[in-house]
Amino acid sequence: MSQTTVDEKGKQQYFILNVNLWKVMLQLSWPAIIAMVLYGLNAVIAAVFVGRYIGETALAGVSVAYPLTQISVGLGSLIGVGAGSVLSMAIGRQDKRTQERLLGHVNYLSLIVTVIYMILGLLFSTQLIRMMGGEGEVLFLGDRFFRITVIGSFFWIYGLAANMIVRGEGKMKSAAVMMGIGLAADILFNYILVVILDSGVEGAAWATNISMFVYTLLGWIYFGKGFASFKTKVFSIYRDAATVKSIIGLGLSSLIMNVMSLVQGVVVFNALAKFGTMLDIAFYGVVYRVFTFLLTPIFGLMRALQPVIGINYGAGQYERVIKSYRIFTVASMLLTLPFWIFSMAAPEMILGFMLPDQVFTGTQSMYFRIHMAILPLLSMIFMAMTFFPSINKGKPAAIIGIARQLVLYIPVMLILPKMMGVSGIYFGSLAIDAIIVLWTVVMVRKEFTRLRTKDNANLTLN
Repeated sequence: MSQTTVDEKGKQQYFILNVNLWKVMLQLSWPAIIAMVLYGLNAVIAAVFVGRYIGETALAGVSVAYPLTQISVGLGSLIGVGAGSVLSMAIGRQDKRTQERLLGHVNYLSLIVTVIYMILGLLFSTQLIRMMGGEGEVLFLGDRFFRITVIGSFFWIYGLAANMIVRGEGKMKSAAVMMGIGLAADILFNYILVVILDSGVEGAAWATNISMFVYTLLGWIYFGKGFASFKTKVFSIYRDAATVKSIIGLGLSSLIMNVMSLVQGVVVFNALAKFGTMLDIAFYGVVYRVFTFLLTPIFGLMRALQPVIGINYGAGQYERVIKSYRIFTVASMLLTLPFWIFSMAAPEMILGFMLPDQVFTGTQSMYFRIHMAILPLLSMIFMAMTFFPSINKGKPAAIIGIARQLVLYIPVMLILPKMMGVSGIYFGSLAIDAIIVLWTVVMVRKEFTRLRTKDNANLTLN
């Protein structure tokens, strides 16, 4: 490897550790946001092609299957977020051995979780779709879509994990390029399989699998050709218990977020099936996708924040860690506002992109606005979900995820729809998010106090 490349790697670490944090945020965030927007478009692309070229029933089938497909995304995030956090802190500590062996642990975990997921997913596919509220043709189409995504799940899991490791180095531009190529593959193969070959929901599922294979292939090339900031062997296998435990512990909150989203989907889609119509199911599926897509800038800033906090925490710069959280949270709120304002002002325009033949009622527009109402403030929650694992504390982030969906979401969604019908789903979501925002603020402020105490103790010793 050339001396120039080595110098560039050292320059990136110096930049994160020493340069003005607003400048760090700006330089790392825009490619990270682009990367997450591109990745978020993968879910939207499938819905667009299915809704436009197959039909409303097929879109309902894909909608009930969509939360289940996020299990593989959650498993990829479990490994990728955990490994990225371990890597960032190792870079801050200049721990070369942990860096060099990291990918071997990622390979090991990816293989293990893929085998377990595939066995369970294929065995219980139909039951899971039925659990999501799928019936009749919706059940049939959702089951076919989900089974195909399970077959390609290794590439979903490893491809996302590898991309998160690249971000853990602080190399957001490289991650964004990979995401862009993967999205282009998704669009191309959706067009070929759904539009040209008329392969139905199966074609949409295989197109997404192919795009995930592209992500995985790009990861192998990146690590194999020495583009990473650390030495590694692409296909090595390591099973050091302490490292595996650390990766799982720090990435667990991300998996919980995805699993709890599945729990949310189960409760919501069953409520919609009981108190609403097939159109209500399709409509909520579109609203949920738009909501998730509008969160992608926040997700991008989350990924940019992770190496900044992790590397500075590893280097013992605790006040800089606190400032990083604040700056990135404010920036994500400001960035989200234009998209949020547009969606609140013209919901019919956004919704019509996925359901072009649908005439939306005033009630549906109201539901959309209620669901989106608190979106900018969610920056506080998502930045906290990155903040805690990046300072080697995975438990608080996991508690936030569990509390939101399990402690609050299930009882609220079991009670309110019975009292208010479909509207209870949207009003309940708004109330839950408001409570979690307030609770997160309290938890983060408490951690700031602990870090400042630790920082003062270090200054006293020095």
